[in-house]
Amino acid sequence: MGRRSNGESTIYPGSDGYWHGRVTVGVKDNGKPDRRHVQAKTRPEVADKVRKLEQERDAGKVRKTGKVWTVEQWLQHWLDNIIAPPVVTENAFSAYEVAVRVHLAPGIGAHRLTKLEPEHLEKLYRKMMREGASAATAHQAHRTVRAALNVAVRRRHITENPALLARAPKIEETEVEPYSVEQVKNLLETAQQKRNSARWAIALALGLRQGEALGLRWADVDLEAGTLLVRRSRLRPRWKHGCIEPCGRKFGGHCPNRVPLRTETAGTKSKAGKRGIGLPDELVKLLKLHAAEQERERVKAAQLWVDSGYVFTTPTGGPLNPRTDYTEWKRLLERAKVPDGRLHDARHTAATVLLLLGVAERTVMGIMGWSNTAMAARYQHITSAIRRDVAQRVGGLLWRPSPTEGAGDDADAA
Repeated sequence: MGRRSNGESTIYPGSDGYWHGRVTVGVKDNGKPDRRHVQAKTRPEVADKVRKLEQERDAGKVRKTGKVWTVEQWLQHWLDNIIAPPVVTENAFSAYEVAVRVHLAPGIGAHRLTKLEPEHLEKLYRKMMREGASAATAHQAHRTVRAALNVAVRRRHITENPALLARAPKIEETEVEPYSVEQVKNLLETAQQKRNSARWAIALALGLRQGEALGLRWADVDLEAGTLLVRRSRLRPRWKHGCIEPCGRKFGGHCPNRVPLRTETAGTKSKAGKRGIGLPDELVKLLKLHAAEQERERVKAAQLWVDSGYVFTTPTGGPLNPRTDYTEWKRLLERAKVPDGRLHDARHTAATVLLLLGVAERTVMGIMGWSNTAMAARYQHITSAIRRDVAQRVGGLLWRPSPTEGAGDDADAA
């Protein structure tokens, strides 16, 4: 019998009473052949194992040799070295980081990466929801671990992604419930009594996301042309302690020498998010009034003024904190006696009105900064109250008597 060529699989009996098999599956990082070993009590059994290993090798599913990762180690490596900004946006990274730190690392982090099973993930999701987490939060944990393990598969640290087999928490698709036209009018009238009233007009009329509105700079606004450019998004600040001696404050944001952990702004949510938008004449007037009011605040603040260039600022010119902005929205709803809702509901309202007015879907996508038509589909099932409201407005516009018709009727009556 001729000698086997290099790299060919071998099967042989061992002195320990077992049959052994060796299969070359590739090359190690040091350039040497990567030979894997299997064993069984009988020759047919070990031959089956050898064939299976050869099939995995040919399909590119053999796990890479080297470091034995735990799930927590891999997730942290994925965060720190693979997807850290600018690979993904700051907001996306923040969502991934929270899911890893709060849920995944404590729940499944101790498992060896190669031993993680779909059942481990499903058990974690059930535990999260049993302890009060929403289905959306559990689903975010699922999306995070799925994305991290997809990379582990591509880099051959594991052969299959168990998250693809695990049953993800089901999220009930909520129907968009926009505010009625009368409610929007009420909100706009009430907002006139507050600082930064144009902030809410932009949200309700143009549907800018919170970060997009707070990230607007005057350089992005052309009041003469009646346009604005959405270029960036304001991020929620994150801080760490910068004190040499412990300051005694629990949170980094309260430290007198706090150090920012992220940039003030980032790019838009998607490429479609970077866009130009035309301004209604009424909104141009509001922004001009807002600019004049901001100038008065600048004079009053004197040397305390921070020339940040933002359209919407604190009384001393600094950028608005998204958390403070959200609180102001809630106060506006309460003062206007409008049903409570999320700040994002203002965006839903703007999108719904555009679609109801018959604006082409592609145009609405451009105004709203949507990257696909799936978002527009969410607005097709709108409340009957909104439909009636718009129908009455259209009817009033088309069939309202003209001034000449009214005068003729009066003359006939006389």
